[in-house]
Amino acid sequence: MRKYIYSICFSAVLAAFTLGVVLDTFVISRPMNYAQEQINNAMFSSNSIDSKTDYTARETGSVRSDSARNTADSENNQLQDPDDQLSEKQTDENSFLTQTDTSGSAISTDDASLIGEYQNDQAKIKLYQYRYEDTAVYVADVTVSSSEYIKTAFANGYYGKNVTAKTSAIAQQNDAILAINGDYYGARENGYVIRNGVVFRSTSDGGDLMCVYADGTMRIVNSDAQSAQELVDQGVWQAFSFGPALVQDGQVNVSVNAEVGKAMASNPRTAVGMIDTCHYVFVVSDGRTSDSKGLSLYQLATFMQNIGVKTAYNLDGGGSSTLYFNGEVINYPTTSGRSKKERGVSDIVYIQK
Repeated sequence: MRKYIYSICFSAVLAAFTLGVVLDTFVISRPMNYAQEQINNAMFSSNSIDSKTDYTARETGSVRSDSARNTADSENNQLQDPDDQLSEKQTDENSFLTQTDTSGSAISTDDASLIGEYQNDQAKIKLYQYRYEDTAVYVADVTVSSSEYIKTAFANGYYGKNVTAKTSAIAQQNDAILAINGDYYGARENGYVIRNGVVFRSTSDGGDLMCVYADGTMRIVNSDAQSAQELVDQGVWQAFSFGPALVQDGQVNVSVNAEVGKAMASNPRTAVGMIDTCHYVFVVSDGRTSDSKGLSLYQLATFMQNIGVKTAYNLDGGGSSTLYFNGEVINYPTTSGRSKKERGVSDIVYIQK
């Protein structure tokens, strides 16, 4: 009888331990005493970088006068009428949509529809919808006057483990016009977390790290090569640990069969990319539904290469993939494929109104 008692007690202790680990890892939230209000924008001082030129100067080579800017703002600070969007898309020669496809994947201006537009003094956004590889893909073409306006926010305003909220809720709390989910840092113990110039986690995971610098560039670095604080000292404004890097120096950086962990080959995806200094794209694809198959990492990388992206990085995908614009969720976030439902995430990347 005694041996059965020992066996029962051991099983009970093991079950309790396992349950505790599972709850601690996936359920119990632990907000740290680090509020998102911490911002290190000293790297954007005029002494270190000419970071606040009007975004149109980056497109035309000149800075508008205040009167011209105010006139343009009053005309363009609203979404365009849908009847006007396609005609502008067809005549916008400066758009990344004029990039030539060299891979046989048939990406062209005919595959995209301009579905939204927004402009203020700091940012210009054009939102497109593609049909690619039997999947709906949404691309936000974002030009900013400074990378300072590529912002991030934590769920509920705090850094912590298993602290989550819907992308749309975090976006609304931060007055965002555009937002995508981030790298879901809270589901992992390792990987640098640098947000708005502040180090929140300094433990490396040894993998690809995507960094947005104060000079407007985006670069992929290995997190083992430098400490988190060293990166901040070099001007890193935002850093994300998920990956992998999709495109580097304009070349696809993943193999045909590459995948994240045990994820399915075709998924909803979220990625960010840089076309040029202070010119970025936020990309979200649907997947796991009857209407959208989803993309492999290689397909996503090829898509981004073909729209002119020089550097691209994969963020958390699957049920986390969400694109929010002008007060609504644009894509079809789902984990089951049966209904449109957002998953709670740790963080977002956004552009403020």
